[in-house]
Amino acid sequence: MYNIKKTLMTFSIQPTLANDRVILCPLQEKDFEALYAVASDPKIWEQHPNKNRWQRDVFRTFFDGAMQSKGAFKIVDKTTGESIGSTRFYDYDAQENSILIGYTFYAVQCWGKGINHAVKAMMLDYIFQFVESVFFHIGAENIRSQIAISRLGAVKVGEQEVTYFGEQPKWNFVYCITRQDWHIKNSSSNEKT
Repeated sequence: MYNIKKTLMTFSIQPTLANDRVILCPLQEKDFEALYAVASDPKIWEQHPNKNRWQRDVFRTFFDGAMQSKGAFKIVDKTTGESIGSTRFYDYDAQENSILIGYTFYAVQCWGKGINHAVKAMMLDYIFQFVESVFFHIGAENIRSQIAISRLGAVKVGEQEVTYFGEQPKWNFVYCITRQDWHIKNSSSNEKT
């Protein structure tokens, strides 16, 4: 019988990431006003479980949770240099070799333009160097996000009550995509182009 030690990889859940459309910059306290300028539009939160995040004090709690996560990003439009939203990696589980991506929002003018797909694809390409599975909590009423995450290849694997930082618990659907499924989806997409 051999004694095998599993070496844990060390990696950052808050690197700077960029593609031809956006830059994901590690979130800093000084980013509050620029992000609140985006988040103050009530339309962003209509399908979200926490519909009042457009209010400054509620968004402040959300932002504080993002800062404490040490995995949050400000999303910057590469063409204009403007802040257009936020997302984050969170709840890395070394034993399960998994992590979550979520808490994502975008300015309304970015909807339907492929920005979310570009951001999530970049995050998945990066994080699948280190984990086997990525999970997403999507509000049970957030049809827009459920469709978007399904287009990336994630599948619904459960439902659970989620307590967001400083907020009341809300019912969420749990979606998952594995490294293998992500690579298969991307290789078949590349063959079509």
